[in-house]
Amino acid sequence: QIAEGMAFIERKNYIHRDLRAANILVSEELYCKIADFGLARLIEDNEYTAREGAKFPIKWTAPEAINYGTFTIKSDVWSFGVLLTEIVTYGRIPYPGMTNPEVIQNLERGYRMPAPENCTEELYEVMLRCWGEKPEDRPTFEYLQSVLEDFFTATEAQYQQQP
Repeated sequence: QIAEGMAFIERKNYIHRDLRAANILVSEELYCKIADFGLARLIEDNEYTAREGAKFPIKWTAPEAINYGTFTIKSDVWSFGVLLTEIVTYGRIPYPGMTNPEVIQNLERGYRMPAPENCTEELYEVMLRCWGEKPEDRPTFEYLQSVLEDFFTATEAQYQQQP
């Protein structure tokens, strides 16, 4: 549902810039709604440059946005990959045991979070694609929506509530 919502935002030429589990509202019926559009922007020329000194949640922010203040829908895709780790780990803060400067330094060296415990290889592959070094190599939200819907359909029986 989150990928579907972000695909809508993508089609409307907006970027969220603060996509993380804390900003997803979940109803009693388990419907997900993307919230906190305080950092969202309508983008022209496919990118938005933040003003100097702007603050962002480092552990969810794409390297190009941290280093250059350059945000695109592909930086939201990076954040979505991090959000997936939050879901799989039931809310664990990303990059456990690392400070923000350590995260930045490690990402510059090509580090990516390892697969969380109980994460399927297929889902981890989706995460790794979201964390592609080059923004243009990351998938679209439309693609992610399609892949995750297929993934859910294939694994749905495992997640049915027991009577």
